[in-house]
Amino acid sequence: MTDSSFSTRIPTAQQSIKIDKGSAHEIGGLVDIEINGKQFQVPFGTYILDACKQFDFHIPTLCYHDDLCIAGVCRVCVVEVEGMRTLQSACTYPITNSIKIKTTSEKVRKSRRHIIDLLLSDHYGECYSCVRNNNCELQSLAKEHGVDFYRFGHVQNPHYEVDNSSYSVVRDMNKCVLCRRCVRTCIDLQEVGCLEALNRGYETKITTFMDKPLAEVICINCGQCINRCPTGALRANDPSDAIWDAIDNPKKHVVIQTAPSPRAAIGEEFGLAPGRSLTRELNTALRMIGFDRVFDTNFTADLTIMEEGTELLLRLKSALVDKDPNVKLPQFTSCSPGWVKFIEHFYPDYLDYLSTAKSPQQMFGAVLKTFYAQETGVDPADIVTVAVMPCSAKKFECNRPEMNDSGFKDVDYGLTTRELAQMIKEAGINLPDLPKTGFDEPFGEASGAGLIFGATGGVMEAALRTAYELVTGREVPFENLNITPCRGMDGVKEASIKLENVKPEWSFLEGIDLKFMIAHGTANAKIVMDRLVAGELNDVHFIEIMGCPGGCIGGGGQPIPTSSEIRAARAKAIYDEDAGLPLRKSHENQHVNYLYQKFLTEGPCSHLSHKLLHTHYTKRGSYIA
Repeated sequence: MTDSSFSTRIPTAQQSIKIDKGSAHEIGGLVDIEINGKQFQVPFGTYILDACKQFDFHIPTLCYHDDLCIAGVCRVCVVEVEGMRTLQSACTYPITNSIKIKTTSEKVRKSRRHIIDLLLSDHYGECYSCVRNNNCELQSLAKEHGVDFYRFGHVQNPHYEVDNSSYSVVRDMNKCVLCRRCVRTCIDLQEVGCLEALNRGYETKITTFMDKPLAEVICINCGQCINRCPTGALRANDPSDAIWDAIDNPKKHVVIQTAPSPRAAIGEEFGLAPGRSLTRELNTALRMIGFDRVFDTNFTADLTIMEEGTELLLRLKSALVDKDPNVKLPQFTSCSPGWVKFIEHFYPDYLDYLSTAKSPQQMFGAVLKTFYAQETGVDPADIVTVAVMPCSAKKFECNRPEMNDSGFKDVDYGLTTRELAQMIKEAGINLPDLPKTGFDEPFGEASGAGLIFGATGGVMEAALRTAYELVTGREVPFENLNITPCRGMDGVKEASIKLENVKPEWSFLEGIDLKFMIAHGTANAKIVMDRLVAGELNDVHFIEIMGCPGGCIGGGGQPIPTSSEIRAARAKAIYDEDAGLPLRKSHENQHVNYLYQKFLTEGPCSHLSHKLLHTHYTKRGSYIA
């Protein structure tokens, strides 16, 4: 296997400030500095904020975020540099000569306090009714700096109407502190650009194109802006009240599916360190809340591999054997609704390259209101389907008008990890203390292949575990089924695997280097798409793209805060859980096989499976059933 990697085009704050000692000597060597009277050395070009972090001097920040480029707009991180007339922002000041820094002087403390007071004077709303209460950076700064009254007054009436036009993201600009994290996230991290700062001075505001509602601009619903917003100015559109109503209605049969990424992260909402999965404790909590059945989205992740993998093999046959010039290769994965929205907006002429397979969430909704309803004798009109996802874009996906192939709305509600945690707390349950229980029949336990969908590269790894074995009759040649070139957080990865000694029915694949690519975050998706447009990917067969950094584990509905270290810990939790499962290949999932035997009797990509489990994309900017 070969492996080549690329990074995003825009360096993050973290990437731009790291200079190792070797390169520091070449540029300007180590620099002597003094922080609060203590002597240190740092590499030439290190920012003051980074130097202070290294030596355990706390400096408060607000506009700064490790994932984003430096802005220096909030001035909360100001420090005193000897010889400088004014205070300097620590996040933007590169150390290029010997300096003396004070981080706790009277001048610094008063300046920070006044900045926070000014921010609060124009911050509308009450903390106790805010979605970010007890997890708000502005609230924390106010407490840290001893704010006990509104020194410069407090706005009594909102300036802006709340924009709840989107199924995914709600914008309340009355709580905005103009840190521009959302703008940098949308433009630099995701390369979408539906948010921008307009006007100057006191008239500055964060807005959309022509100040339109979020649902009417090119937002891809990824929610990455929410995860980096320091206040409650951005939040997900929460359906939990409607879900409680359904649970409390004795006529409704309320079922829930849980994706792997929320289970790997929800413990953070209960005070646990990132990296501990609570899959089976969550099953117990959901039954205590009142859900009638608890199912594993990994079941339909396995189903997705069967459908999407079959589609890829059929495309390869059409291209290699039938010589069909209309076959579109490489085939792109289609399980990330943020990525699907991105390609619809920015590359609509290339929609035919997407797999027609629905996401696991939507497949499960269609199966629940058809096969499950038949098996249990429950009227599908009385079934309420809820999906717990790491992704705010899943809310938009389940509300797409074409997602009703069961004859009903396939998935009724999408819940984020944060929203489900709040429901559990509302019920008086401490999740980590609960006993462990399994998933419900008739879908039961799923495979580790479905589980690793949650991390970038997981869909590709799951597909290769199955496709290689179906074509060759042998397990994929990696120790313990861990396909390492699919793993890791590089922005774009490329690799290939050679198909040799294949089964007779797959003879047209003999000797082929099956080439694949993996990308996460839509800035990296743009790199891949630009290469496709330029004709550079003609020899690639399969490409996985996830809309969020890190894949689903970094989704817009995951616990706040987020960072590269947190995302890596969540991914490790998923891979560790996969390694301990008895079943790790999608095609060996007996519950999936049972579904094909009893219901989808003509097999993957047949007429009925296409009706329920696939979509057909159009060049009009949306896809239809």
